[in-house]
Amino acid sequence: MMGARLLLVLALALALGTASAGTPAAPGARETPAPLQGANVAYDGRYTLARIRYTANERGNYEFFGDRLQVWEHDYPRSERHMARILAEVTGIVPDLDASNIFTADDGKLDEFPITYFCEAGFWGPTDKEVVGMRNYMLKGGFVIIDDFRGEDWENFLVQLGRVLPGIRPIRLDVSHPIFHVFFDVKALPTVAPTFRRYTPEFYGLFENNDPHGRMMAIVDYNNDVSEYWEWSDTGTFGMDLTNEAYKLGINYIVYAMTH
Repeated sequence: MMGARLLLVLALALALGTASAGTPAAPGARETPAPLQGANVAYDGRYTLARIRYTANERGNYEFFGDRLQVWEHDYPRSERHMARILAEVTGIVPDLDASNIFTADDGKLDEFPITYFCEAGFWGPTDKEVVGMRNYMLKGGFVIIDDFRGEDWENFLVQLGRVLPGIRPIRLDVSHPIFHVFFDVKALPTVAPTFRRYTPEFYGLFENNDPHGRMMAIVDYNNDVSEYWEWSDTGTFGMDLTNEAYKLGINYIVYAMTH
């Protein structure tokens, strides 16, 4: 039986080209600013990755590696495009390989997409309408992958999360949780994040009614940046082993959300 590591190595080669080819990029660097897409694509039966565009707080006005990026778009669109191709290679999910959607939390169209990606919670400063939209999305069954934040960002995350879901309590997850075994059997959680090496990654679930046996509404990658591995997986920047583990996490998140 083919091991998970070999399976993903072959999938990466098929989907992205040889990951070790080319000159590795500096971690966190961007080659050029990614142009934001135009109109979102309509649902056509394929799984389409979605991302939340949010209003930033006062910390969100800065240049990132010389690019005038909005904080919610970090790793876009390469991470989504690469994840879609890996999903197509190793699962039975049929994704849209050429597009991914961007919504504000108060856009009713977001409800048509059961899984969404959200990053950089330290800069999150949602409007009241965005707060209500996020609350409604999560309570109606939406699942959020919250990624790419660290250290002092946690305090702002808790403040804004409390506006969205008053009384919610992030619950620390260990490797025994089913989300880490639903498709790939993750043996150990990461202990090093690619661009936050002085932090130890932690994983939390946001559960309906704070019940860890109930429905998970969000997975929280704190002190981590899982999508950074996806973004640079065609360059060899972080090496095949760590990149494989990041893809295993992402695929498990999506499969878990689709089946629970």
